[in-house]
Amino acid sequence: MTYSRFSTNPPEPTPRPSAGRQSPAGQGVASAPAALLRSAEAEILAQAQAGDHIAFAKLYSLHKRRIYSLCLRMVSNVAEAEDLTQEAFLQLHRKIATFRGDSAFSTWLHRLTINVVLMHLRKKDLTVISMDEAMEPAPEGSPGRSFGSRDLTLSGSIDRLVLERAVGDLPAGYRLVFVLHDIEGYEHHEIASMLDCSIGNSKSQLHKARLKLRDALRVFPRQEER
Repeated sequence: MTYSRFSTNPPEPTPRPSAGRQSPAGQGVASAPAALLRSAEAEILAQAQAGDHIAFAKLYSLHKRRIYSLCLRMVSNVAEAEDLTQEAFLQLHRKIATFRGDSAFSTWLHRLTINVVLMHLRKKDLTVISMDEAMEPAPEGSPGRSFGSRDLTLSGSIDRLVLERAVGDLPAGYRLVFVLHDIEGYEHHEIASMLDCSIGNSKSQLHKARLKLRDALRVFPRQEER
Protein backbone atom coordinates (compact mmCIF):
# COMPACT_ATOMS: atom_id res chain seq x y z
CA MET A 1 0.00 0.00 0.00
CA THR A 2 1.31 3.41 -0.97
CA TYR A 3 1.23 6.07 1.69
CA SER A 4 0.15 9.60 0.89
CA ARG A 5 2.54 12.40 1.80
CA PHE A 6 2.77 12.69 5.55
CA SER A 7 2.10 16.05 7.19
CA THR A 8 5.04 17.61 9.03
CA ASN A 9 2.94 19.96 11.12
CA PRO A 10 4.08 19.24 14.68
CA PRO A 11 1.39 17.66 16.87
CA GLU A 12 0.30 19.01 20.16
CA PRO A 13 2.87 17.96 22.77
CA THR A 14 1.88 14.93 24.80
CA PRO A 15 1.73 15.74 28.53
CA ARG A 16 4.61 14.12 30.33
CA PRO A 17 3.96 12.48 33.67
CA SER A 18 5.57 14.28 36.55
CA ALA A 19 8.35 12.62 38.45
CA GLY A 20 6.15 12.38 41.51
CA ARG A 21 7.24 11.66 45.06
CA GLN A 22 9.17 8.54 45.81
CA SER A 23 7.43 5.69 47.57
CA PRO A 24 9.08 4.10 50.60
CA ALA A 25 10.37 1.36 48.31
CA GLY A 26 12.17 4.01 46.25
CA GLN A 27 9.91 3.67 43.20
CA GLY A 28 8.41 6.79 41.62
CA VAL A 29 4.66 7.14 41.84
CA ALA A 30 4.61 8.16 38.17
CA SER A 31 6.51 5.06 37.00
CA ALA A 32 3.29 3.14 36.31
CA PRO A 33 1.91 5.66 33.74
CA ALA A 34 5.34 5.80 32.05
CA ALA A 35 5.43 2.01 31.86
CA LEU A 36 1.92 1.98 30.39
CA LEU A 37 2.99 4.46 27.70
CA ARG A 38 5.98 2.30 26.79
CA SER A 39 3.79 -0.79 26.73
CA ALA A 40 1.23 0.94 24.51
CA GLU A 41 3.93 2.06 22.06
CA ALA A 42 5.40 -1.44 22.00
CA GLU A 43 1.98 -2.81 21.09
CA ILE A 44 1.54 -0.21 18.35
CA LEU A 45 5.01 -1.05 17.03
CA ALA A 46 4.23 -4.78 16.92
CA GLN A 47 1.01 -4.08 15.02
CA ALA A 48 2.83 -1.83 12.55
CA GLN A 49 5.47 -4.51 11.97
CA ALA A 50 2.65 -6.92 11.20
CA GLY A 51 1.41 -4.59 8.45
CA ASP A 52 -1.27 -2.60 10.31
CA HIS A 53 -1.37 0.75 8.48
CA ILE A 54 -3.37 2.44 11.22
CA ALA A 55 -0.71 1.46 13.76
CA PHE A 56 1.99 2.83 11.46
CA ALA A 57 0.11 6.13 11.25
CA LYS A 58 0.07 6.23 15.06
CA LEU A 59 3.84 5.71 15.15
CA TYR A 60 4.20 8.56 12.70
CA SER A 61 2.11 10.83 14.91
CA LEU A 62 4.17 9.91 17.96
CA HIS A 63 7.57 10.58 16.36
CA LYS A 64 7.12 13.04 13.48
CA ARG A 65 7.81 16.18 15.51
CA ARG A 66 11.15 14.90 16.84
CA ILE A 67 12.22 13.57 13.44
CA TYR A 68 11.36 16.84 11.70
CA SER A 69 13.31 18.80 14.33
CA LEU A 70 16.34 16.56 13.81
CA CYS A 71 16.20 17.00 10.03
CA LEU A 72 15.81 20.76 10.35
CA ARG A 73 18.82 21.05 12.67
CA MET A 74 20.97 19.06 10.26
CA VAL A 75 20.06 20.81 6.99
CA SER A 76 18.78 24.20 8.24
CA ASN A 77 16.21 24.40 5.46
CA VAL A 78 12.49 24.01 6.10
CA ALA A 79 11.58 22.58 2.69
CA GLU A 80 14.46 20.08 2.78
CA ALA A 81 13.63 19.12 6.37
CA GLU A 82 10.02 18.41 5.39
CA ASP A 83 11.11 16.26 2.44
CA LEU A 84 13.66 14.41 4.56
CA THR A 85 11.05 13.74 7.24
CA GLN A 86 8.84 12.18 4.58
CA GLU A 87 11.77 10.11 3.29
CA ALA A 88 12.68 8.96 6.81
CA PHE A 89 9.18 7.63 7.41
CA LEU A 90 9.05 6.02 3.97
CA GLN A 91 12.31 4.26 4.87
CA LEU A 92 10.77 3.29 8.20
CA HIS A 93 7.78 1.83 6.39
CA ARG A 94 10.11 -0.30 4.25
CA LYS A 95 12.40 -1.39 7.09
CA ILE A 96 10.19 -1.54 10.17
CA ALA A 97 10.06 -5.34 10.05
CA THR A 98 13.85 -5.43 10.50
CA PHE A 99 13.70 -3.76 13.92
CA ARG A 100 14.60 -6.45 16.47
CA GLY A 101 14.54 -4.48 19.69
CA ASP A 102 18.31 -4.43 20.25
CA SER A 103 17.90 -0.74 21.17
CA ALA A 104 14.97 1.54 21.92
CA PHE A 105 12.77 2.08 18.87
CA SER A 106 13.23 5.85 19.13
CA THR A 107 17.02 5.37 19.04
CA TRP A 108 16.76 3.09 16.00
CA LEU A 109 14.48 5.55 14.19
CA HIS A 110 16.83 8.40 15.13
CA ARG A 111 19.79 6.62 13.53
CA LEU A 112 17.74 5.71 10.45
CA THR A 113 16.85 9.39 10.04
CA ILE A 114 20.46 10.51 10.36
CA ASN A 115 21.42 8.02 7.65
CA VAL A 116 18.68 9.42 5.39
CA VAL A 117 19.98 12.96 5.90
CA LEU A 118 23.59 11.92 5.34
CA MET A 119 22.66 10.17 2.08
CA HIS A 120 20.90 13.35 0.98
CA LEU A 121 23.93 15.46 1.81
CA ARG A 122 26.28 13.10 -0.02
CA LYS A 123 24.15 13.48 -3.14
CA LYS A 124 24.63 17.23 -2.78
CA ASP A 125 28.39 16.59 -2.67
CA LEU A 126 28.87 17.97 0.82
CA THR A 127 32.61 18.19 1.46
CA VAL A 128 34.45 18.26 4.74
CA ILE A 129 37.10 20.85 5.43
CA SER A 130 40.74 19.94 5.25
CA MET A 131 42.97 19.53 8.26
CA ASP A 132 45.18 22.32 6.85
CA GLU A 133 42.51 24.92 7.58
CA ALA A 134 41.88 23.52 11.04
CA MET A 135 45.54 23.72 11.94
CA GLU A 136 46.02 27.34 10.89
CA PRO A 137 47.15 29.58 13.78
CA ALA A 138 44.21 30.93 15.74
CA PRO A 139 43.59 34.68 15.30
CA GLU A 140 44.85 36.78 18.14
CA GLY A 141 42.30 37.03 20.93
CA SER A 142 40.34 34.01 19.82
CA PRO A 143 39.69 31.11 22.20
CA GLY A 144 42.35 28.42 22.36
CA ARG A 145 41.86 25.09 20.67
CA SER A 146 40.55 22.17 22.67
CA PHE A 147 39.49 19.67 20.02
CA GLY A 148 36.63 17.46 21.13
CA SER A 149 36.32 18.88 24.64
CA ARG A 150 33.25 20.50 26.16
CA ASP A 151 32.83 24.16 25.17
CA LEU A 152 32.09 26.06 28.37
CA THR A 153 31.31 29.28 26.50
CA LEU A 154 28.46 27.57 24.66
CA SER A 155 27.13 25.63 27.63
CA GLY A 156 25.91 28.66 29.55
CA SER A 157 22.47 30.20 29.52
CA ILE A 158 21.87 31.25 25.90
CA ASP A 159 18.53 32.08 24.37
CA ARG A 160 17.39 28.95 22.55
CA LEU A 161 16.12 30.75 19.46
CA VAL A 162 19.31 32.76 19.13
CA LEU A 163 21.42 29.61 19.39
CA GLU A 164 19.28 27.74 16.86
CA ARG A 165 19.59 30.69 14.49
CA ALA A 166 23.36 30.72 14.91
CA VAL A 167 23.62 26.96 14.35
CA GLY A 168 21.46 27.27 11.25
CA ASP A 169 23.84 29.86 9.81
CA LEU A 170 26.89 27.60 10.13
CA PRO A 171 28.44 26.21 6.94
CA ALA A 172 26.93 22.81 6.18
CA GLY A 173 29.95 20.72 7.19
CA TYR A 174 30.50 22.56 10.47
CA ARG A 175 26.79 22.45 11.33
CA LEU A 176 26.56 18.73 10.65
CA VAL A 177 29.43 17.82 12.98
CA PHE A 178 28.24 20.26 15.66
CA VAL A 179 24.73 18.78 15.61
CA LEU A 180 25.96 15.21 15.66
CA HIS A 181 28.49 15.78 18.48
CA ASP A 182 27.19 18.56 20.72
CA ILE A 183 23.44 18.04 20.25
CA GLU A 184 22.95 14.38 19.35
CA GLY A 185 25.82 13.13 21.51
CA TYR A 186 27.76 11.02 19.03
CA GLU A 187 31.47 10.43 19.65
CA HIS A 188 34.08 11.54 17.14
CA HIS A 189 34.87 8.00 16.02
CA GLU A 190 31.17 7.47 15.25
CA ILE A 191 30.96 10.75 13.33
CA ALA A 192 34.12 9.88 11.40
CA SER A 193 32.52 6.59 10.38
CA MET A 194 29.26 8.30 9.37
CA LEU A 195 30.97 11.00 7.30
CA ASP A 196 33.79 8.82 5.98
CA CYS A 197 36.45 11.15 7.33
CA SER A 198 39.18 10.98 9.96
CA ILE A 199 38.58 11.47 13.67
CA GLY A 200 40.91 14.46 13.53
CA ASN A 201 38.85 16.01 10.77
CA SER A 202 35.68 15.58 12.81
CA LYS A 203 37.34 17.28 15.77
CA SER A 204 38.65 20.12 13.63
CA GLN A 205 35.22 20.83 12.15
CA LEU A 206 33.66 20.83 15.61
CA HIS A 207 36.28 23.29 16.77
CA LYS A 208 35.69 25.60 13.81
CA ALA A 209 31.93 25.37 14.33
CA ARG A 210 32.30 26.41 17.97
CA LEU A 211 34.50 29.38 17.04
CA LYS A 212 31.97 30.58 14.50
CA LEU A 213 29.13 30.11 16.98
CA ARG A 214 30.91 32.14 19.65
CA ASP A 215 31.53 34.93 17.16
CA ALA A 216 27.89 34.82 16.04
CA LEU A 217 26.57 34.83 19.60
CA ARG A 218 28.57 37.97 20.30
CA VAL A 219 26.97 39.68 17.31
CA PHE A 220 23.35 38.57 17.71
CA PRO A 221 22.69 40.40 21.01
CA ARG A 222 23.95 43.65 19.48
CA GLN A 223 21.71 43.14 16.47
CA GLU A 224 18.68 42.53 18.69
CA GLU A 225 19.31 45.82 20.51
CA ARG A 226 18.93 47.83 17.30
